[in-house]
Amino acid sequence: MIRLRRAVLPADTTERLNRYTSEIRQRATEKERKDRAKELWANRRQVRPALVAGLAEMAPGRERCMYCGDSQGTDIDHFEPKSLAPLRTFDWLNHLLACSFCNSNQKRNLFPTAADGSPLLVDPSAEDPLDHLRLVLPLGTYRGLTDRGEACIEVFGLNARAVLVEGRRDAYATARHSIELWRIAMAKGQRDKATEIVRVTWNRPLIDVLVAMFHQSGHPAADALFAGEEETLGLLLDAELRSAFLHFRGVSY
Repeated sequence: MIRLRRAVLPADTTERLNRYTSEIRQRATEKERKDRAKELWANRRQVRPALVAGLAEMAPGRERCMYCGDSQGTDIDHFEPKSLAPLRTFDWLNHLLACSFCNSNQKRNLFPTAADGSPLLVDPSAEDPLDHLRLVLPLGTYRGLTDRGEACIEVFGLNARAVLVEGRRDAYATARHSIELWRIAMAKGQRDKATEIVRVTWNRPLIDVLVAMFHQSGHPAADALFAGEEETLGLLLDAELRSAFLHFRGVSY
């Protein structure tokens, strides 16, 4: 999971979403609100294209799932399930792009909360998941830094799916090669090639690995985190390389 910027919807779509929410709010009981929300969502043809386009714009890589970062995002997921919060069914701030596996097999209607009722899951469009999660780069597994990070690991199956863990290890190797190739291209004065390397690198699945690499390279314990990979750490700390890669995505670490 990586930090994402919430896209801005067209004004007519926002207006229609507000009308749907108002219609749900007018129902007298919670059951009636849930039933009406379910009915309206099942017939969301007029807003779905704009919602999908907005989520695709926000998504990592090429429309990757906002939870696992690996598979194509195909479903509009309600971060806070509509079965629990019908008034948020058409709330744009409650919509994320998920793959069918994460949506139907992992998250489903799960929405764990802390003792004070606050959500334990991290919304990547509202805060940085790396405040709660650390990727152990050589292993391809996540470690929870907080209770919220642990909840994300469990609910999204971030470590339970071998395909994700093995994929992250491969992505780590690929990302290391990419930054090495970028440095070689720049040394040869091949700026167009270097730009293409940056673009292709960000468009791959599992770019949470690349984000973790830059994030951890600036950590006070970076020398320990990259033990035995001093050359990689040196490249990640190179100001010109950091600028080229991070500015492309609009992030800063």
